[in-house]
Amino acid sequence: MRATVMYGAGDVRVENVPDPRIQNPTDAIVRVVLACVCGSDLWPYASMPASDQGRRMGHEFLGIVEETGSEVSGVKAGDLVVAPFLWADNTCVFCEEGLHTACPHGGQWGPNGVDGGQGEAVRVPQAQGTLVKLPVAEDSALLPSLLSLSDVLCTGHHSAVKAGVSPRTTVTVIGDGAVGLSAVLAAKRLGAERIILMGRHKDRTDLGRDFGATDIVPERGEEGIARVRELTGGLGTHAVLECVGALSAFEMGLGVVRPGGAISRVGVPQYGEIPFGFTDFAKNVTLTGGVAPARAYMEELLPDILEGKIEPGRVFDRTVDLNDTPDAYRAMADRDALKVLIEP
Repeated sequence: MRATVMYGAGDVRVENVPDPRIQNPTDAIVRVVLACVCGSDLWPYASMPASDQGRRMGHEFLGIVEETGSEVSGVKAGDLVVAPFLWADNTCVFCEEGLHTACPHGGQWGPNGVDGGQGEAVRVPQAQGTLVKLPVAEDSALLPSLLSLSDVLCTGHHSAVKAGVSPRTTVTVIGDGAVGLSAVLAAKRLGAERIILMGRHKDRTDLGRDFGATDIVPERGEEGIARVRELTGGLGTHAVLECVGALSAFEMGLGVVRPGGAISRVGVPQYGEIPFGFTDFAKNVTLTGGVAPARAYMEELLPDILEGKIEPGRVFDRTVDLNDTPDAYRAMADRDALKVLIEP
């Protein structure tokens, strides 16, 4: 089968790799119908050291179950399913607490002999706990929105939940990428009436307004902080959803958070130490967030997509064939595309 392999910064190839097969009784084989490139894929695309081995890519996909191991129930051949960006058994003590990212029997797509999602098919470990059945047909117009359940929608939702977003909170979202826009959508869904989106790409911030942003702040750094402070009467916002992962974004978060507020970080951090000093400590600011346990949220968010209450699939603005996946990476890295769908 064909699959996407990254060999170093800027070096993405689509190659023939072995077809997946059942290796354990808890496995399933899924034929990929739709996948995509994630913003977090762009970090290795920009900085990965060259390697002869290559790295299988992709952690967001949905598709049709083709085969299941003897211990898998709940899904069967022919079912349309979506997978979260980490696989887990959904039965351990951490999964029961909604922290599937800590599952001792779980793992990542790509390494250690596990297929990546940017390919024609995937062997899914812990299939019963990982896969969520979708009650639509393979050609449903809802597929892009349903694919967002695998990562960006759940990640944006996680940032809002961890920050305690409710109808009583004001919110600043830092970042107008797919996760940031999903965080706007999540904050609106949770009842926030004042949502400030910090982003400077008009096509994206226009979508942010459609998703529920009430104010757009294109300025960055101290100028951006001052603008958010101005909009909030000098107070800042109760919740800051940091959806970038850059140190400059975190520092803006510290500048706009209200005393007693929370900064929820879901952008993959690309920096070391957190510059959190006594002034921030004295403000009783809470730092929270982390890798989103997408599987914990999927069934909660699914009905709103099926009923048309939210349309997170609008973050996808380009579609390519699997063979053109390298072009999808280039388009996203060059900011020519927000988030690219891949059709094997």
